[in-house]
Amino acid sequence: MCEELIPEELAIHKPDAKLLKIINEKIFDDKVLFEVESDFHTIKVVENEIGRFLHYGDTYQAGFINTKFYKGNLPYINYFLIPYLINSNIEKILVIGLGSGKIVNDFEFLFKKLKKIDVVDIEENSIDIAKNYFGFKPSEKFNFILQDGITYLRNSKNKYDLIIVDVANNNGIDLRFLSDDYFLNIKNCLKKAGIFVSNMCASPDIKNPQNIFFKKYFPVYQKYFKFNHIFKGNYSDEVYYKAFFNIDKRVIDITNIILISTDKYEIINSDKKDLEKINKLNIKIEKYLKDYYE
Repeated sequence: MCEELIPEELAIHKPDAKLLKIINEKIFDDKVLFEVESDFHTIKVVENEIGRFLHYGDTYQAGFINTKFYKGNLPYINYFLIPYLINSNIEKILVIGLGSGKIVNDFEFLFKKLKKIDVVDIEENSIDIAKNYFGFKPSEKFNFILQDGITYLRNSKNKYDLIIVDVANNNGIDLRFLSDDYFLNIKNCLKKAGIFVSNMCASPDIKNPQNIFFKKYFPVYQKYFKFNHIFKGNYSDEVYYKAFFNIDKRVIDITNIILISTDKYEIINSDKKDLEKINKLNIKIEKYLKDYYE
């Protein structure tokens, strides 16, 4: 069994008891649209008053929120679009973890020079679920690889302009995705000016000496990449807690930490035309950019 980074063990500050009670007592009126037992998970697609979601075990892996406050992808995924503001001329993309597939279609809309987008997923049901329940539309640029992400990176000879890794599971994040071997394989699969985006979890209190992720695991990013742009997930949490629980602030001291790592791009280009193009996807990308932590 693989060792995992457990989100609950990364918290520094205790949540407000009253707000935590609201979350713990919240019951969603889930209607199960699809269910299957795979080799790895109990997979469900459920629909409730908040939207439609893909469940692996007891956790949301992907889906669409459909509320008056917000309509769209699980909000943390929108940070994955920021590389478009860094390099809009990307041609080859690797995504590990398909989810709803929307990010693939968003990339096809944004990157006009895109030639190929490879998606690696260990779950054989993922494509059919994305197509049948989340409106995913595979194009001729899309290539699906049924394989463990670590295995693919270890053996691949392809070179990518952009690699996106989003692999949290029911329990947390497999520590294989924080090892030296993993980062060496990422570097081998990236072009020299390539961009690597990963979704991790941590307390947003980054400078606190008790912050386990930034004290123990972040140094590996600094070892392999010259620039590591950190996004603390403030806006995505604002959307999440408001949409799901009608709460106006983060309750649990854990957030999605999105890391955008590269050896070339020191700053993010906020060209007005590029911002407007992302906003055509009904995403207020400027609010996500404000979560940038230097």
